[in-house]
Amino acid sequence: MTLRLMTVHAHPDDESSKGAATLARYAAEGAEVLVVTCTGGERGDVLNPGMDRPGVRERLAEIRRAEMDAARTILGVQQRFLGFVDSGLPAPGEALPDGCFALAPMDEPVARLVGEIRAFRPHVVVTYDETGGYPHPDHVRTHEVTVAAFDAAGDADRFPEAGEPWQPLKLYYHGALSKAWFQALHDGMTARGLPSPMADVLKEFPDDVPAPEFTTRVQCAEYFATRDKALLAHATQIDPNGGFMLHDRDVERDVWPTEDYYLAKAHIPVTLPEDDLFAGIPKGE
Repeated sequence: MTLRLMTVHAHPDDESSKGAATLARYAAEGAEVLVVTCTGGERGDVLNPGMDRPGVRERLAEIRRAEMDAARTILGVQQRFLGFVDSGLPAPGEALPDGCFALAPMDEPVARLVGEIRAFRPHVVVTYDETGGYPHPDHVRTHEVTVAAFDAAGDADRFPEAGEPWQPLKLYYHGALSKAWFQALHDGMTARGLPSPMADVLKEFPDDVPAPEFTTRVQCAEYFATRDKALLAHATQIDPNGGFMLHDRDVERDVWPTEDYYLAKAHIPVTLPEDDLFAGIPKGE
């Protein structure tokens, strides 16, 4: 049996910043992996100063699709766009733009994602928790749509036009970039006498942030380099001289060699904690 994993994201580059080493590991081990990207990232910013040059913003939608294709190839996965338009990140009090993903009637994206689930037939689906990972309207809507589609895909009475029913067995939420992760890397680098770029990030977290609730930790340190290549393929979004690219990779492999998840729903018996997103899935399913 070939195991199948679907991960659902809001924009191109999200798949490379959240769980990419896991995707690369499972793809290398023979699983089929599909990234579903809800929007094209059309209203994103150019976050890499080296790419902020004439013609880039005007062609951002086209460029981000090409970046996504490059990252997909590096990770060894399949990828499809769900076909909605990026909502952007409105300022406080600013209205969302007409026709954007976050304003689409729920049945539209749910029906499209149900179609993708029924066509691909994943055993496992991964997306964001109810916060979206951060409060971008497209991330929050991605969570809502994925949970609804996970529940509807196996119901023959829901969206019959979307294909033969298929019920994924497990739904996970990403545990990416928690305060605990930043703290572990900061402590690891300072203990080794290395400058830590995490100190300023840690100051932005409230003191009372609860410890993350991980049920599943996937060992994937040997694929961090693949993750980094996929990230850098999103050249408009990733500054190679800033942000996530600055921490020491040897320290990361030593102090936090996993990518982490929370098991939100399961249609099979499970034993927690886990070290495998496919844990408990019977052979032949």
